[in-house]
Amino acid sequence: MRILIVDDERPARDKLRRLLNQETDISAIQEARDAYEALHIIAEFQPDVAFLDIQMPEVTGIELAASLPSPAPLIVFVTAYDQYAIRAFDANAIDYLLKPFDQARLQRALLRVRTRLQERVPDDKLALSAQLTPPTASAYPVQQLLITERGVTRVVRTEQIRWIETADNYVVLHCEHEHTLMRQTLSSLLDTLGTQFARCHRRAAVQLGWIDRIISLEKGDAEIVLRSGEHVVCSRQYRLELIEKIQANPSRPG
Repeated sequence: MRILIVDDERPARDKLRRLLNQETDISAIQEARDAYEALHIIAEFQPDVAFLDIQMPEVTGIELAASLPSPAPLIVFVTAYDQYAIRAFDANAIDYLLKPFDQARLQRALLRVRTRLQERVPDDKLALSAQLTPPTASAYPVQQLLITERGVTRVVRTEQIRWIETADNYVVLHCEHEHTLMRQTLSSLLDTLGTQFARCHRRAAVQLGWIDRIISLEKGDAEIVLRSGEHVVCSRQYRLELIEKIQANPSRPG
């Protein structure tokens, strides 16, 4: 197994590394001090599992887990605070280690990790994607996304995203002043963003609060006009469902 430890406290990283070094099936361990450093390491190191501290400066472990591209490493949250347990399991964590923990407790977590790794079918990308689905907004609303490209990590606030479209293996996030590429599928990103966003086309989605009006077109299709003045296509396949979601979610950003 390849392990990544993410914790802003050096003593906590050292302790976990010492315990992990006693396990015979761990081939490599790397460390990160925060979420930004973790994203860089994950892209190159490709760990099987990440041990994430929840309470970290700027970006929490839960927010980091929600921002990971698919396929992502399995997640074990590590924290000194038990009030985060429900959020952690909503984020599809394998386990939740409450500090201080000992070798026996860590071994129980690793047993769950090994079992899950054995259940993975590498050639079945759909099954793997479903296994690693991030939390929905109803369980834990994601306030921001972390996007790393060419050594630079950017923070994109969810409220700034007006609409999203696919571009090959990427999605384009259309924000107020810029367009940002993110290596992610539209379906998995929408699972992360939750109910404030809705698909309007097989290749596009909008933030409901940005919709100003929907103009009917021929053959049941429609055109969405955003409050920013942007126009987004809406196919008849998603039109009625989109209207229902607007009625159920009247909130408006900004």
